[in-house]
Amino acid sequence: MTTQPRGAKPILLAFSGGLDTSFCVPWLAEKHGRPIITLTVNTGGIDAEAAQVLAERSRTLGAVEHHLVDARPAYFEQVLKYLVMGNVRRGNLYPLCVGAERVLQAQTVAHFARQLGTDVVAHGSTAAGNDQVRFEVALRTLAPELEILAPVRDHAFKRPEQLEYLQARKLPVPPFGAAYSVNRGLWGVTIGGKETLASDTCIPDEAWVLTKDAFTHPHAPERHTIGFAAGVPNALDGKPLDAVSLIEQVETIGAKFGVGRGIHLGDTIIGFKGRVAFEAPAAEVLLTAHRELEKLVLSARQARVKDMLASPYGDLVHEGQHLDPVCRDIEAFLVSTQQRVTGEVLVLFRPGVVFIEGTSSRYSLMKASKGAYGESAGEWTAAEAHGFSKMLALPGIFYTRAGRN
Repeated sequence: MTTQPRGAKPILLAFSGGLDTSFCVPWLAEKHGRPIITLTVNTGGIDAEAAQVLAERSRTLGAVEHHLVDARPAYFEQVLKYLVMGNVRRGNLYPLCVGAERVLQAQTVAHFARQLGTDVVAHGSTAAGNDQVRFEVALRTLAPELEILAPVRDHAFKRPEQLEYLQARKLPVPPFGAAYSVNRGLWGVTIGGKETLASDTCIPDEAWVLTKDAFTHPHAPERHTIGFAAGVPNALDGKPLDAVSLIEQVETIGAKFGVGRGIHLGDTIIGFKGRVAFEAPAAEVLLTAHRELEKLVLSARQARVKDMLASPYGDLVHEGQHLDPVCRDIEAFLVSTQQRVTGEVLVLFRPGVVFIEGTSSRYSLMKASKGAYGESAGEWTAAEAHGFSKMLALPGIFYTRAGRN
């Protein structure tokens, strides 16, 4: 390995412990002759054992220091809270499991680089993925003075080449090796492999991370109650919880039932179609529960306009544009819509299914009416109902009449 010049400023590497960032540690040290400091921004999925493994792997790979920042609460407050409020899914399926956290991670990297006094940061993104854009848009916005290195992208290293490089030096290789790229966060897991490079194949059972045994060893159905206050999940089975703890506990429950498993096919930031497998038990449960509670308490126009803004908001987050001020404007609107989204949702878990059995709220618009749909009128008479139907039909009557001339 190249001798590091005394007093050289370190390179700060955003480190996930996967193959790409594991490869970057020794390669950057050899190529640039500067000390490498790794920084893992924990936006979910890293417990004490995993944190220890990451620290040991970093040191074994040659980093002079390793740091772990717990950004889960900030991730929820700055990003996930609004994804829940907006019921945000991409392609009506994918709940932005991992990409949504990249801007916050880049923000943490930029802040840490300033603390270190270094002028160079690095990441392990490839040229063919979305993360390179998310990281670099955020880094250039927050800290344009930093030099950004992306060895895997800029030198077009393939996964088998990185694996061979590490093995030749007897350095640790991540569990999945070159076969699968796995990213895990508070909102779920994404899995990429040869099967996701085509549109007609599924990853094998052993490649799933959270839900691996859900269908081979099915569990008996369970019921749980999820509480919300002003659109924010705040209780599980009547027990108050902070949002991070609640998400982690709901993930554990949902994962054993195989809830939230899917494969998303959609448009990438860089222009072509992409496909990724994902497991998002907590996201699936909370988005579904929140949506049903909203139906009980929001007016039809509130829901309609909110849906119109939630979709572009999700696009902005997905594309790494979360720092754009328009996101603050949309967030302010979302918060306004959530003032009455308070109540409980009864959820039934079965293998592969999350079923909403009922919702309750003191702001229920259903209870506010004296009528009962399909059964009895409340605030109106039969004659008024007849007149309403007639008036509502007038535009169609006029259009038909005009066509006969």
